[in-house]
Amino acid sequence: MKAVQFTEHGDRDVLEYGDFPDPEVGPDEVLVDVKAASLNHLDIWTRRGLPGVELEMPHIPGSDMAGVVTEVGERVTRFEAGDHVALIAGVAGGGDEFSRKGDPTLAPDFHIIGEHVRGVHAEFAAIPEENLVPVPEDVPWEVAGSASLVFQTAWRMLVDRGELRPGEKVLVLGASGGVGHAAVQIADYAGAEVYATASTDEKLEYAKECGADHVINYEEDDFSKEIRKLTDGRGVDMVVDHIGEATYKRSLKSLVKGGRVVTCGATTGPDPGAGLNYIFWNQLSVIGSTMATPGEADEVLDLVWDGTFEPRIRETLPMSEIDRAHELIEERQGFGKVVVIPDSEL
Repeated sequence: MKAVQFTEHGDRDVLEYGDFPDPEVGPDEVLVDVKAASLNHLDIWTRRGLPGVELEMPHIPGSDMAGVVTEVGERVTRFEAGDHVALIAGVAGGGDEFSRKGDPTLAPDFHIIGEHVRGVHAEFAAIPEENLVPVPEDVPWEVAGSASLVFQTAWRMLVDRGELRPGEKVLVLGASGGVGHAAVQIADYAGAEVYATASTDEKLEYAKECGADHVINYEEDDFSKEIRKLTDGRGVDMVVDHIGEATYKRSLKSLVKGGRVVTCGATTGPDPGAGLNYIFWNQLSVIGSTMATPGEADEVLDLVWDGTFEPRIRETLPMSEIDRAHELIEERQGFGKVVVIPDSEL
């Protein structure tokens, strides 16, 4: 088969789309003929190299895809040949105290397909049965292959970890990205008043289309000061921040007393300084969130499949143009998800 791969960490020039051995299907695995996949920012970090993460080389990136089942292992019971499926990339071995309580994202061995082990930017992928969800046949491949990671991540952040309530004020940073544009839609659906930041007027218009009530161009204005103006000095109840060092202190300053920051990432750096004095005096909460449980993923993806939520597609490319796909993410060009299609499907 053909697959996106790299043999060393580095810039976009380490990527190639070439021959790779066909996957072998284990007894608990499903072989998927990939019809569409998509990129996330973690693909950039994985390519560059993550501290403490040793990858088997060559590495196939990719944590989002959808396709058709072509073969199932002998112990598989949920799927059969011809089924449409999408990937849930979080993996836990089970048997630990957290998995037994229903939250495998807290398991000691929790890891992500495409980040810690070989991923799905390929013509075929052998995936554990538990890491697939059924997709209705009327859902377009580009939608099915681009929704899972960002919508499950945003859903857990806002609904489970953040405990968002109707009528609350929510600030979503980086609303033009994958998680950001999913968070805007979910916050609007939950009945919140949604504030969103982006770097251009065009991206801000897209954020409004996704459900933002108020928008701030962070290239022109300090968003924490603008939030105070827009809320008559009050601040927001929740900030969705996946950006990290560049925004953390201003995220804290954007909150009402007793408010909370929910974070799922740190694309600009992981160590912004705790701001403990600001946190304890204003009784703020800083909440971490990673991926989602299978139940949470099922819940939000049902709302994608029925059209309630929509992954916005900024560009669709053949997998052979994977360097361009990475460039779109790295350079923050456009709004929403970047989809890649195996060249054999075009």
